[in-house]
Amino acid sequence: MRKRTWIVAALAAFAIAAVAAPAAQARSFEGAIVAKNAKAKTFKIREDEGGGTFKVKVNRNTVYQGISGFKAITVGRTDLEVVAQKSNGRWIATKVETRGGSGGGGKDD
Repeated sequence: MRKRTWIVAALAAFAIAAVAAPAAQARSFEGAIVAKNAKAKTFKIREDEGGGTFKVKVNRNTVYQGISGFKAITVGRTDLEVVAQKSNGRWIATKVETRGGSGGGGKDD
């Protein structure tokens, strides 16, 4: 009986870790847009803090708030916050919004 309890506890721990792992990879970026590839639906953002530059891809699930969609992401823009999740080694935007949060905007593939 003791062995069964240990196995159940171990399986529960693995299940919790598997669910929590993707959430731990979500990250927020704020900074300047330094490049954009409309065909690939990607852009690069240089963070204000730390100065790293990150390539981010948008897809049909990306939500836009306070911005009219991907076409409104332009090089030189500094008022955006991007929430992205790492998937297969790439940053995929889950939300792009103007700093300070919500506003109009909609979805744009």
